[in-house]
Amino acid sequence: MKIDGIIRGWYEKNRRDLPWRNTGDPYRIWLSEVILQQTRVSQGLDYYLEFTRAFPDVVSLARASEDEVLKKWQGLGYYSRARNLHEAARHVVDRLQGQLPGTYQGLLELKGVGTYTASAIASICFGEPRAVVDGNVSRVISRLFGVEEPVNSTTGGKIIASLADELLDRQDPGTHNQAMMEFGALLCLPVSPDCDACPLKDHCVAWRTGRVEFFPVKIPKQKPVNRWIYYFILRCQGETIITKRGRDDIWPSLYQFPVVESAESIGAEEIIGRLNGALLPGAAGVTIHRISDPIKHQLTHRTIHARFIHVDLGLWPRPLPSGWIKISMDRLDDFPVARLINRYMEVAKF
Repeated sequence: MKIDGIIRGWYEKNRRDLPWRNTGDPYRIWLSEVILQQTRVSQGLDYYLEFTRAFPDVVSLARASEDEVLKKWQGLGYYSRARNLHEAARHVVDRLQGQLPGTYQGLLELKGVGTYTASAIASICFGEPRAVVDGNVSRVISRLFGVEEPVNSTTGGKIIASLADELLDRQDPGTHNQAMMEFGALLCLPVSPDCDACPLKDHCVAWRTGRVEFFPVKIPKQKPVNRWIYYFILRCQGETIITKRGRDDIWPSLYQFPVVESAESIGAEEIIGRLNGALLPGAAGVTIHRISDPIKHQLTHRTIHARFIHVDLGLWPRPLPSGWIKISMDRLDDFPVARLINRYMEVAKF
């Protein structure tokens, strides 16, 4: 039996029952693929269900506001995925009569849709013979064929893509691609794969040579940059202040409390000095209620060190600084915020 047939047979017996596998709707396949980028199925499933309840089709997504979309996405991270999805939905409704393109090349023209997502939608929904290569597929192929070029290099990526195309079942590319991704997600794991149960082990270079843990070869990632962020939770007469981040940094377009950043860690005395000097110069009735312990939050290229400073005010400054938005405390949950802030809000006592 050919390798793709072995994987297909394994998939038919072991595939998970997931909602996006029970539909041919290109919108829902698209949504699932975007959510599952950088996200485990166990986490992404609830978001998919909630997102499809809120936006059951591309028209409802296009008509939603950016804040509504980001709020539903809150906690998933990599918020550019949600913004691109929203912008692409508007393009589909405004320019394409509400119909997603039915070809790989057409899908590539949508904002945020790259080769992986376009291949997945085109193969699953339209039967176009395009091989999907994600992290799971890349790992399976690198071990199966013993690819010693780094899979995250240009040369290694081309080798993996070529081998994926050779394996592709052109009669049923959608099922083949899902089988390959599932094989990597459930069996050919990054650490401690279940090689004894693997139906491909006799074909696998990594297993035959005793180098399973060696593959896939990768170029080491760049060391994350440290950033220290201090959030000031200002309270006065049942209200607080939020601001909206710009689009040229981490967490673009999300909301936050007024913030001060530092190139290094600062102590409580300097935190109070920053409050009086940068945020509320000359303000009266300022009381520091609490300063949280440092909280570490890991992003792909940055390590965030955050503290939350709870501040009570006698009166709001007049006028409010530019960009400050005054809201009642009970409306905080209405605004999309970064996961770091959301997690703190869930456990902190206001």
